[in-house]
Amino acid sequence: MTLEADTPVQYVPGVGPRRARLLEKLEIRQAKDFLFHVPRRYEEYQPVSSISQLYEGGRFIFKARVFHLQLRKPRPGLTLLEAVLGDGSGQVMAVWFNQPYLREKLQVNGEYLFRGEVKRHGRWLQAVHPEVGDGERAFPSILPVYPSAGGISQKLWLRWTEAALPLARGMEDHLPPELEASAGGLTYAQALQAIHRPRRGEEAEKARKRLALSELFYLQLGLGLFRHQVRSSRRQLVYRPEGFLAKRFREILPFTLTQAQEKAMAEIERDLLSPHPMNRLLQGDVGSGKTVVLTWALLRAVENGYQAAIMAPTEILAYQHWQRMEAWFTQLKVPALLLVGAQKPSEKRIAYRALKEGHAAVAIGTHALLQEGVEFQRLGLVVTDEQHRFGVRQRLALLSKGEEPDLLVASATPIPRSLALVAYGDLDLSVMDEMPRGRQPVRTLWRPSRLRPKIYQWLYDRVRAGERAYIICPLVEEGEGDQKEAAAAEVWWEKVKREAPDIPSGLLHGRLTNQEKMAAMEAFARGETRILVATTVVEVGIDVPEATLMIIEGAERFGLAQLHQLRGRIGRGKDPSTCVLIGDPKSEVAKERLEVLTREQNGFRIAEEDLRLRGPGEMLGTRQHGVPELRFADLVRDQELLHRAREAARAILAEDPHLSAPDKEPLRRRLEEVFGDTLGRALLH
Repeated sequence: MTLEADTPVQYVPGVGPRRARLLEKLEIRQAKDFLFHVPRRYEEYQPVSSISQLYEGGRFIFKARVFHLQLRKPRPGLTLLEAVLGDGSGQVMAVWFNQPYLREKLQVNGEYLFRGEVKRHGRWLQAVHPEVGDGERAFPSILPVYPSAGGISQKLWLRWTEAALPLARGMEDHLPPELEASAGGLTYAQALQAIHRPRRGEEAEKARKRLALSELFYLQLGLGLFRHQVRSSRRQLVYRPEGFLAKRFREILPFTLTQAQEKAMAEIERDLLSPHPMNRLLQGDVGSGKTVVLTWALLRAVENGYQAAIMAPTEILAYQHWQRMEAWFTQLKVPALLLVGAQKPSEKRIAYRALKEGHAAVAIGTHALLQEGVEFQRLGLVVTDEQHRFGVRQRLALLSKGEEPDLLVASATPIPRSLALVAYGDLDLSVMDEMPRGRQPVRTLWRPSRLRPKIYQWLYDRVRAGERAYIICPLVEEGEGDQKEAAAAEVWWEKVKREAPDIPSGLLHGRLTNQEKMAAMEAFARGETRILVATTVVEVGIDVPEATLMIIEGAERFGLAQLHQLRGRIGRGKDPSTCVLIGDPKSEVAKERLEVLTREQNGFRIAEEDLRLRGPGEMLGTRQHGVPELRFADLVRDQELLHRAREAARAILAEDPHLSAPDKEPLRRRLEEVFGDTLGRALLH
C-alpha cells in the first residue's frame, strides 16, 4: 500500500494492532511519526577489501566466501549456525544464534557480503550475528540504532523508517530565511532524510542540528506569542503599594527574610504595580523559604480586595500548605479554605458558596479548584506550586476563573536557565538560591548495599538516642505503578519492625487513603513515630524540622533532582543531618550521579549536572508542560541554537505580534501542528 502522512500506524506493513499499541507509548500514531523517532546512536561499519584487515573490537563490511557451514543444537531451544568465512588473505569464524533459516540462504563456496562486529573467540576472530547481503547491493556503512519498546527489533525499525522516508519529501518547516541560512545548507526534508540514513557520521549531527533549530524556533515562537498576549493586555486589577496585611505578616515572622526572599518579593511587587498582568516563575531551591514569599503574595491580593488561589499537584502538598499558611491567616484574620478531591460533597458545596459569595479570601487546593462548580467572586491572583507537575492547560484553566488575574508559578525543583527558557519561556523568572540563616547543610554519604546491616544499626542507635528518620524505599521498575511500589514499602516496613521492635515506626505510600497519609505524617511530625518508611510521596511538601536522618534505598534508580528533593526533607531544623544513599550503580553515569550529590548542596548546580547526565526530557517530562517534547534538541550542546532561535522568534513577534499578516500563515499552521490544534489555536487567538 502507498503510505500517506496520516496513515494510522497499525496499517504500516509489519505493524498491526498489537505493535501499534506499543508504538503509541513512543508517540507514534501515524506513518509520519516514524520520521520523528530519532536514532539514539549510530553504529559505523568500516568497509574493507580483505579479511586480513579485520581486527578485534571493530565493526566491518566485508566480502567473503563460505568455506564451511555447520548447524548444531547444543540444547533444546538453541540452534547454532557456524561458518568459516575467508578469502585469499585469511579466514574468520561467524556464528548465528537461533537463525536456522540462514542455512538455506548460505551455500558452501558461495560469496556474500557481511556486516557485523568482530570479536575474539579463542585463537579465532569471530563475527557474531553478522548481517548477510547478496553481494550486489552494498550495505550502508552507518546503521542507526533506535530507542525501542516491547522487544521490537532494530530490523523492524529500519524497515518502518525506510517506508516512511518518502513522506519527508514534501515537508517544510518555513523557518525565517535568515535562520535557515544559518542552518548549514540543509532543508527540513533533507535533514529528516539524513538523520535516518546518514552517509557519514558528521552528516547525522548536521541533520540533528538543523532539526533542533526548527524545533527550538517554534517552541520559542509559541511561548513568545503567549508571553506577548499577557504583556499586551492591560491590567484589569488595580494594586496599591504594600499595605497593612503584608507588612503585618512580615512583623509576625519569627525570623529575618533572606536577601533572595526580599529580591523575589520586590520583583513580584513591581509586577503587581505594573500596567500588565503578572506572569512570573518563582524558582526556589529546597528549603529556601518559598512558602513565605507565596503567602506574602496571596496577602497582597487580599489587602487590595481580591481573592487568591494556590493550587498544588497533590493533596499531601495542599494539606501541608494549608497547615502552614492557615496559622498565619488565622493570626491575620484572613478567611481561607481548603478544597481537595477527598472532601465530602457537603464540604465542597460550602466551599463553593464561600468562594462565589466572597466570604473566603484565599483558596488552597488541588485540581479540585478547576472543577466546573468552582466560581470566584473576584479572583485576583493564581499561584500554581510545583509547576513541573502541571501543564500550560491547567494554568489556563485556573486563570479562566477570573478576569485576567495575575499568575505566579512556583517550583522547588531548580532547573538550569537554558531549560527554563524552553519549559517556561513565556514567564518572567525570579530565582531564590539562598538558604535561610541557621539552615544546616546535609552530610551526604554513598555506601554499597553490602554495608546495609551496619548502616541500619547506626540508624537505629541514633533514633534510640532521640533523632527521627526517613527510610525511602527503592523505586520500583518504571511503569509498574503505585501498587508494586506500595508493596515494596510494606516489605521494608516489616523489616524495620522486625529489626527494631522497640522503635515506633510508620508507613507512607501512594496507595493509602488521604486520611491515612495525613495520619502517618502527623504521627511522625508529633514524634509518636520515630521512623517513617515511605516512597517518593514525601518528595515535596513534608516539613518536619526534627527529622535529621534519611536512608535512600536503590539510590542509583533516582534522578539527581529527585534525590536532591528527597534529601531536602531533612536539615530543616537547627541540628546536623545525615543522608545515606545505598546503591550499587552499574554504569559510570549512575555512579557520577551519586558522587555529585555527596559533594553538592546547591540545587542549581545539581540541576546543571542532572541536565548534563540525563538530558531535558527526563528531567522535566516535557509532555506534562503543554509544550512540545524535545526530540532533536540537546540543551547541553545546543544552547547557542536555543539563543539563535529565541532571537529569531522575538524579531518576528516584534514586527507582527499576532502573526496576523498573510505571509505568516505558514508559521500559524506550523504552530498549531507543533503545540497541538487546541493549544495552538489558543495561542493564536
